[in-house]
Amino acid sequence: MNERPYKIPESVLVVIHTAEREVLLIERADKAGFWQSVTGSKDMPEEDLSETARREVQEETGIVVAAAGVESNQAIGNALPAVNLRDWQLSNIYEIYPVWRHRYAPGVTKNTEHVFGLLVPRDIPVTLAPREHTRYQWLPYREAADRCFSPSNAEAILQLPSYMQG
Repeated sequence: MNERPYKIPESVLVVIHTAEREVLLIERADKAGFWQSVTGSKDMPEEDLSETARREVQEETGIVVAAAGVESNQAIGNALPAVNLRDWQLSNIYEIYPVWRHRYAPGVTKNTEHVFGLLVPRDIPVTLAPREHTRYQWLPYREAADRCFSPSNAEAILQLPSYMQG
């Protein structure tokens, strides 16, 4: 049996952005030059997607988002208000890159990715998880889309203006 449980082929993509449409990109530690938004799989099949998004954002960037049940659109302590995390109701099904397929159960080749947006202040501190990411940068959204290695990530970033208006 595999020592580590297989990854669940259902994940989130969180486009972290400012009101000025600047997007946070992070560089993968295991693939230099691979820039992306926050991504991550569910820990358990029953985990709520917004919880997956909050957990992954905190793990990968140190940014804390209040839980959805917290009453208020105010920041709680150092946590951003829950309303800043928005489910874009957009899903992508894509082929898992062969280099990462060993993380999934045998025969699993596709992943369903659910897209979220997270509005943050431009000066928010970012603390990367060094085992996952080595550098970060803020870019205007079109430049961020051009820098992403993942086509679905780039497409999500290009849709940012329409989701900010809604």
